[in-house]
Amino acid sequence: MVAAEPLIEFRHVSRRFGTQEILRDVSFQIRRGESVAIIGESGCGNSVTLKLMIALLAPSEGDVFFDGRNHRERNEKELTRERLRFGYVFQQAALFDSMSVEDNVAFGLRQNSRMTDQEIHTIVRDRLHEVGLPPTVCRKKPAELSGGMKKRVGLARALAISPEIMLYDEPTTGLDPIMTDVINELIVQVRDRRPITSIVVTHDMVTVGRTVDRVVMLYPLPRLEPDEPQIIFDGTPAEVFSAADKRVYQFVHGQAGERLLEMAMK
Repeated sequence: MVAAEPLIEFRHVSRRFGTQEILRDVSFQIRRGESVAIIGESGCGNSVTLKLMIALLAPSEGDVFFDGRNHRERNEKELTRERLRFGYVFQQAALFDSMSVEDNVAFGLRQNSRMTDQEIHTIVRDRLHEVGLPPTVCRKKPAELSGGMKKRVGLARALAISPEIMLYDEPTTGLDPIMTDVINELIVQVRDRRPITSIVVTHDMVTVGRTVDRVVMLYPLPRLEPDEPQIIFDGTPAEVFSAADKRVYQFVHGQAGERLLEMAMK
């Protein structure tokens, strides 16, 4: 049997901001229906990788393919249309402060569909119910919400457009353990209820163990030799927690001993 064509593919992708190189010669594939965590220390390019997937950023070198086509081959109108296939849950929820919860969740539908107000209203209520929020939250402004509620509204907004791919950028950052478990469970429910591809950028190893079936780990470029690959691990959650590479093992188990010694010697 011939393997299905990857839904997302990076081919020798590098990304620089000025003289600062964040990603170097990164290649990997994500197939339709996979649930993948991208992990690594802050500054490794994890969030940049998500933005390259959705063409919010372009590679400095190399190519990003989505559904068999190079992003570079698409004009801006085509890219805008393709982005509607993605749901994006931002790190700090990124809600519009001046809008109500209902208007935040409805934003994508109002901008990109011809649905009636009643149809949109129904979808907003359904998505809020799906993430465990009552209809009474609709009139509230983001400033009136807790951190966990903001994250759930952000998830409801992403789901409202019925995406094929969900991108989660640090979905549990700043949350207490109970709300972290709530968000993790919602990520799993979204994956189980829909034919969806999930990519989760996270530093939370509980989230890794709970929500995905594959883990890709990036390593900071300043700590690599010039010829070393930036992806230092690609495997299952069970394998990442018992990885032979001490860099991977120390990261996932939060062991800072060697790093503290390096800092003390500087």
